[in-house]
Amino acid sequence: MDFEILRDVLIKSTVETDPAYGCEPDKRPTEEYLHKGVVNIDKLSGPTSHQVTSWVKDILHLDKAGHCDTLDPKVTGVFPVLLGDATKISQSILPSGKEYVCVLALHNNVPRKRIEKILKYFQGEIYQRPPVKSAVKRQLRKRTIYYITFMERDGKNILFKVGCEAGTYIRKLCHDLGSILGVGAQMQELRRTRVASFDESNIVTLHDLKDAYEFYKENNEEKYLRTYVQPMEKAVQHLRKIWVKDTTIDSICHGANLNVPGIA
Repeated sequence: MDFEILRDVLIKSTVETDPAYGCEPDKRPTEEYLHKGVVNIDKLSGPTSHQVTSWVKDILHLDKAGHCDTLDPKVTGVFPVLLGDATKISQSILPSGKEYVCVLALHNNVPRKRIEKILKYFQGEIYQRPPVKSAVKRQLRKRTIYYITFMERDGKNILFKVGCEAGTYIRKLCHDLGSILGVGAQMQELRRTRVASFDESNIVTLHDLKDAYEFYKENNEEKYLRTYVQPMEKAVQHLRKIWVKDTTIDSICHGANLNVPGIA
């Protein structure tokens, strides 16, 4: 997936940045840090994506917050919320690949070897029509399944992990798996475990975020808040980048093309 690509940094020249142009993300003052941050919320089953985003905004007392994509109310897991000015980069995360762990409920027993064989059959490029209850037009489209692996089973319930292109409907994938297996199936539970560079290693609950903010306000201790809120640069670290020199910034801001001498 795009977030697993290891990119080499090609250095043309070593230069330093004048503090007048900004500072390193981790060294921003706390209030600025919050307005240019991302918090990876562990979404619970029940609330909508909009409700979770609104709660984060209220907890941190911000005027603006947004999410990159919408999770169904019953789906849990990784849910990045962009804070303040960071909402401007939402389109950079939206097309990124996703990873899920899913419980598939079969309507009848199927041998494990056949299940594993059919899962491999779905790996690669597939055709998928969004379900009736969806936010997009119901037309046939291509989506890529980067990997799909069998994890364990409990009777008719199958646990599998899938890495897929943005816009893939796991509920529809479960239905199609059941059809190919010939017994019918449905999605029982779904948890998202990764979006771009955000995974379960840097996830935080709403309760912990609230405690960290109150601790910061009452004791002026910001270490917990800075642990849970990450710089917005974290959200775009999987993208290709060009570092430019300070002397080039003004020209670019006034519409000039970027030329080789301005690249670091």
